[in-house]
Amino acid sequence: MKQERLKWLADNPFYTKRFFFWVGRRCRVSTIRDVARETHLDWKTIKALEKQYMEAQLRRVGTPGPQIIGIDEISVRRGHTYRIIVSDLLRGRPIWFGGKDRSEESMNLFFDWLGEKKSRRIRLVVMDMWKPFRKACAAHVPGAATLYDKFHALRHLGEAMDKVRRSEYARLKGADRKFIKGQRYTLLSHRENLSLDGKKALRALLKANKRLQTAYLLKESFSASSGSTAAKPGPGSSSTTGAHP
Repeated sequence: MKQERLKWLADNPFYTKRFFFWVGRRCRVSTIRDVARETHLDWKTIKALEKQYMEAQLRRVGTPGPQIIGIDEISVRRGHTYRIIVSDLLRGRPIWFGGKDRSEESMNLFFDWLGEKKSRRIRLVVMDMWKPFRKACAAHVPGAATLYDKFHALRHLGEAMDKVRRSEYARLKGADRKFIKGQRYTLLSHRENLSLDGKKALRALLKANKRLQTAYLLKESFSASSGSTAAKPGPGSSSTTGAHP
């Protein structure tokens, strides 16, 4: 027996390629459920046809060659179950979604997929301070600059500020503690977000304790510089690139 392969048929032989392309275009502007109702087909059938459409679009585009990438993770279900998303920030589109978690091993899968030649073209990586991401990028794109996002950098600064506050409270005795007690929110907040009483308490606190004053000024100066982002050049970089993720 011989089975003839017709080029105009989709992977599902009940439908033509022209039909699954039509379904895919409809799914770009409507939900799968709405398209299923419109075509009187099962939801799973529309889902399979949409998947064929997306795979065809990916084949047309081919493997990208990004110069600036953004790395992030997304939770795919309840609990700590993650997948990694890598985006081409110059083109403004995601280019890879995969891994089984947010480990270094999963991050390595992206560079294996991209290939060594195209990985060398990457000159800037925008990501948070997650260590497995940093280790994978250091191994595969050592010459690229790293730009850490604002949220994670400020979180570390806040933790350092609170550590200084606790150490000063433990170091001081008696009446010297009264300026520090209950001022955690005052020190961690930006000055412009404080109430009039909060600003007054902050001035008194910084005037009374030089160590807290130094730590607070360092935190605020970082927040005010370069949009609160920090760029770190790789070993092979000649300059530091500053940009918002």
